Amino acid sequence: MIRTPILMLSFFWAVLSVPSIHAQNLSKYRDYQLGMDLPAVAELAGMKPAQAKMIHERPAVIQELEWQPGISVAALPSTDPVREILFGFYNNQLYRIVINYDQYNTEGLTNQDLVDAISAKYGTSTVPVAQVISSSSSQVYDDSEKVIARWEDSQYSVNLFHFTYKSDFGMLLFSKRLDALASAAIAQAIHMNEQEAPQREIERQKKQDEEKLAAGQKARPANKAGFRP
Repeated sequence: MIRTPILMLSFFWAVLSVPSIHAQNLSKYRDYQLGMDLPAVAELAGMKPAQAKMIHERPAVIQELEWQPGISVAALPSTDPVREILFGFYNNQLYRIVINYDQYNTEGLTNQDLVDAISAKYGTSTVPVAQVISSSSSQVYDDSEKVIARWEDSQYSVNLFHFTYKSDFGMLLFSKRLDALASAAIAQAIHMNEQEAPQREIERQKKQDEEKLAAGQKARPANKAGFRP
């Protein structure tokens, strides 16, 4: 199949561009607004809130909802450059959005092509010496990606990057205030889990022993009556 980068770039511009009244609204990606609650995001994504994954329940509730485009009725490949979106929630507030762009629908596009297209919506970019975390908060090890370009103000940050272990572009939007709160809560949750791990293991072993004992007591009468040496 012959692919045309020029047409894909035009589509990229069309997807990202909005009327000038919304220009440089760094808190919004398409119809998703940072700060929205989980039910509102799930409704926009055509999903159910129950599909969100619980990452931590304390000291704050951290949840994630992963969206992927469905298969079209005509079974034709989608021209939408988005392959998947990972929404992160802190106490039911959308604090970060990680977009994974499809490799084939961005084939042939350069870093500058994407910067130009995204700048049409978010304004002038900078090229900081920085990295962002693109991975799920449920992963043991974070995936840090080098920032290609950044659009930001005092409250929000939009970051274009290239995934290290695959040839896909990605974009991260986050609320600086909520992201700081979520990061602190996640770090505290991990610390609490590590501290309580020995006691949880003792309780797990105790429960396992009790269940084994109960199962043995239940099976003993029948096995005793039926045993023949």
